[in-house]
Amino acid sequence: MRVNFFLFVTGTDIDHATVLVTRPCGNTSRCQDNKQEGVVMAEKLTIRDIARLAGVSKATVSRVLNQKPDVDPITRERILRLIEERAFVPSITASRLAGGRSRVIGILIPSLTWPLIPEIMRGISEVLERSPYELLLYSIMREQDRTGKEQRDVIDRILATKLAAGLLAVFPGQSAQHLTRLHEQGIPIVMIDDQAKPTSIPWAGANNCMGSYAATRYLLRLGHRRIAHIQGPSKFLVSYERYQGYCEALSEFGISPDPELVMEGDFMPLGGRNCASKLLAMEERPTAIFAANDLMAYGVLEAAEERGLRVPEDLSLVGFDDIPLSAHTRPALTTVRQPFYSIGQRAIELLLSLLESPRPVNHDWYPGSVQPYASFSPVGQSEPIRIRLATNLVVRASCSAPQALSATTLEEL
Repeated sequence: MRVNFFLFVTGTDIDHATVLVTRPCGNTSRCQDNKQEGVVMAEKLTIRDIARLAGVSKATVSRVLNQKPDVDPITRERILRLIEERAFVPSITASRLAGGRSRVIGILIPSLTWPLIPEIMRGISEVLERSPYELLLYSIMREQDRTGKEQRDVIDRILATKLAAGLLAVFPGQSAQHLTRLHEQGIPIVMIDDQAKPTSIPWAGANNCMGSYAATRYLLRLGHRRIAHIQGPSKFLVSYERYQGYCEALSEFGISPDPELVMEGDFMPLGGRNCASKLLAMEERPTAIFAANDLMAYGVLEAAEERGLRVPEDLSLVGFDDIPLSAHTRPALTTVRQPFYSIGQRAIELLLSLLESPRPVNHDWYPGSVQPYASFSPVGQSEPIRIRLATNLVVRASCSAPQALSATTLEEL
């Protein structure tokens, strides 16, 4: 039986942030008494108290909390039962002082409202459940309202608490360069990102180019030749990679990309709707649209409906991401599935491997620090680690052969 702790931090100022510590609650009546099922209510218990109640030493309780194997099973069960009954939350700071290193991993995410975040977090948390580490989740909200300096200051304040042994940054945006500098000074950091060109930080993500190539090739094999592409913002690497895959598929079929059929969106439904409205107003409109993400594809569905066009009879549509809503649109959206769950797993496994590395850390990694975070060496001359996972094309109901295509032509493809 393992006691799992999940820490969630929200707010723009780490000094005044809200920290919630939760764990699964096995005592239903106690959960109901606390009004919030699964939320651990703060109690002033220490390891000394648990040791006294269990009739063992503090060292034995500590070994149980740290999942050491050399504890009698009956004694372990008694201690864990007391921990659960008393809703005991061990002091992370005290554990760090006693053990010499933190057993907490900090996760930086842009916002909990992003539809891809739950699957990434599910992959991360399932791996951490099998490790001695706990999770500190920091949600940096309203990133568009922050300057680069403000974002750097937030990260620095998180590190200054000395709670986190390492950081996993999920789509860090303009913080990527600051994180890279910290990584090169010795802080264990891994990124999940597709917005900026990869730096020296170990990185995990999806193969965007191959995903968009598969989506476009699928439309081409259906017989479409006027295939429009709605890109994401040009400042993002992911937008270029998905455009590159689109162009490669067209080239394979002997088609040169038509600049009039490529428009820049914003990865949001309204941007997809506006781009689609322009494309569908052309005298020779496209017979298919490949949107660079699902949210923009939803906007395309709206624009098609406004013009009285049926999907897929009059217009075929493919998205990218396969977020949960895409299986429930009308028609259900054909899209490229990103392996968000696996990306989360591989990224946290990579960070754990860095934390357990025997190599020495750079002691000058952070101004004013007293101790290094963990055993991880600064970046040397070796190639940075890149984990690029395959995508899958999920065929649903939003695509068909173009109406003008004869059965004879279709057979020849």
